[in-house]
Amino acid sequence: MADKGEFDDVMPENNARPTEQEELEEGLGGRFLTSVILWIMLQLAQTVILLVTVVQFLFLLVEHKKPNKRLARFGEDVGIWVAKAARYQAGASEVKPWPWTELD
Repeated sequence: MADKGEFDDVMPENNARPTEQEELEEGLGGRFLTSVILWIMLQLAQTVILLVTVVQFLFLLVEHKKPNKRLARFGEDVGIWVAKAARYQAGASEVKPWPWTELD
């Protein structure tokens, strides 16, 4: 097996490194695309929260003011995801939310 860098003089593209400006542009482009995808997912999450709210209200009516625990936990999970997505979009965090990382 060849040593690392052994063929750099005959294959100059192997040692070509992006400049800081190229890294910045690539990072900003990727962040922009991720933010657009997150914006679409946030719109969907807003609809999901509305549905959870309506269904939970029906549970409260039927079960005499006792919320459904599984539905409450699901709503909490969606809320946590929304907060992580907002932090990433606002630049307060470099950690991408689910589906790029594990869902907590």
